[in-house]
Amino acid sequence: MGYGLAEAVGGADMRIAAVDVGSNSIHMVVAQVEADGRFRVLDRAKDMVRLGRKTLSKGRLSAEAINAGVRTLSAFRTLAERQGVSRITAVATSAVREASNGGDFIARVEDDVGLRVKVIPGREEARLIFLGVRHAIDLSGKPTLLVDIGGGSVEFILVEQGEPLALESHKIGVARLSERFFSHDPPAAAEIAALETHLTDLLDPMLGEFRKHRVRRVVGTSGTMLNLIGIAGHLQGGDPPELHLNNFAVDAEAIGKLRRQLCRATRVERLKLKGLDAKRADLIVAGAVLTDLVLQRLGAKQLVACTWALREGVLLDFIARHRKHIEENERFSTPRGRSVARLARHLGETSEHGPRIARLALRIFDQLEDLLRVDHSARELLEYAVLLHDVGHHIDHANHHRHSYYLITNGELFGFSRDELEILGLVARYHRKAAPKPSDPEYRALAQKARHMVRALAGILRVADALDRTHYGVVRDIAASRRGRRVTLQVTTVGDAQLELWEAQQRAGLLQDVLGLDVEFRSGS
Repeated sequence: MGYGLAEAVGGADMRIAAVDVGSNSIHMVVAQVEADGRFRVLDRAKDMVRLGRKTLSKGRLSAEAINAGVRTLSAFRTLAERQGVSRITAVATSAVREASNGGDFIARVEDDVGLRVKVIPGREEARLIFLGVRHAIDLSGKPTLLVDIGGGSVEFILVEQGEPLALESHKIGVARLSERFFSHDPPAAAEIAALETHLTDLLDPMLGEFRKHRVRRVVGTSGTMLNLIGIAGHLQGGDPPELHLNNFAVDAEAIGKLRRQLCRATRVERLKLKGLDAKRADLIVAGAVLTDLVLQRLGAKQLVACTWALREGVLLDFIARHRKHIEENERFSTPRGRSVARLARHLGETSEHGPRIARLALRIFDQLEDLLRVDHSARELLEYAVLLHDVGHHIDHANHHRHSYYLITNGELFGFSRDELEILGLVARYHRKAAPKPSDPEYRALAQKARHMVRALAGILRVADALDRTHYGVVRDIAASRRGRRVTLQVTTVGDAQLELWEAQQRAGLLQDVLGLDVEFRSGS
């Protein structure tokens, strides 16, 4: 199987894989890239090879580590071939770039596996991490610090208004720190103090500069950070999603509390913590000390999880560098919008019906916003719910509204909180048949304000959907006016819209309840 560039970028659709050969783990992500530049993740694979074990202190990869790495990469190549991948792009980080025999490992992989691995410097690693995170987390607005804790190095990326202001890499990965500072279980107080002094001396100049930007949010990537966030979430009494941690947040105070608990616990006691990856039991203490120190020095209030990082950045970088026959998806400016568009496309919802009624729904929202008693942010959620309301047809027609709820709340939609996903799913669910009922468990689980938003947005969607009943785009515009206890929605049409107007009147009950007003429909001249 060849991995040439011409083969990779030719054809309408292609499948590519990105591999991250890290100091702790080797990761692979497989994605399908379409002609317009969009891509969809098909598969992921991970193996905790621990290439950096003793390598970072001795400066050489052991024969055991080399053999394990080659075996894993060979298995990953086989998996990629079975997925129909036409190009694998692989990068190696700290453990390989620092090892005196790192070149031997690279040559062995090329000879035995037929895979070329590029060793990248720390700054390039930070840039690629930024690309991956930016695609999954909305980085516009206030300054955010991205932190990726690996086994050998840690990357820090300061982002403001969506652009990186600083890309830094430091040799303070958890495998390196654990080997150097810890020899007792649990670590002795003097060992913890020595580690803190080392990190403070090294990081304070950088963090002092970052502090001037008033960073209040830290986004954590990599297995160590995600594991810490997951454990802290459980300790806070929550139930962090195990597969899709994107945007799951914990307070900095919770990380501080977890750090103190981990520093006092033996390995056996750490393994009893809910959410701890057993393979990280020996490394998690150093990760907790480092993370807590960064949050404290910055005065950051929140630590946010992101599952996308280096390997996804490698994938995105490949697409960006080979754009001649691959158009990058620029229709939506935010990760949320791009994620919605990808899910709709993946599930076959590509007709003009969704975008058409989205325009009608937003017109209704804009003109009735003062009467709806919802935050303006609900407008964005309305648009996305409308675009996804029919994806349930992918499973079944008769109950597609219920299937839409399931697909929306369980799909890989980036940039949304859990409550927002529930709102999107419920608005789609209630776009037809029964209106929301207090006895519906998913609806009942929401806060009162969110329940009202679901009713308001579903009421609008039911009307907008009815106004495109024939799917012929007969209704082109809507103008709202109010007189006393009545709201009139006057529609501009092309052709006969009697069926649409009749259907809209039949389905206006929920909107009337939300407004506390009668709603009538009239056709414009």
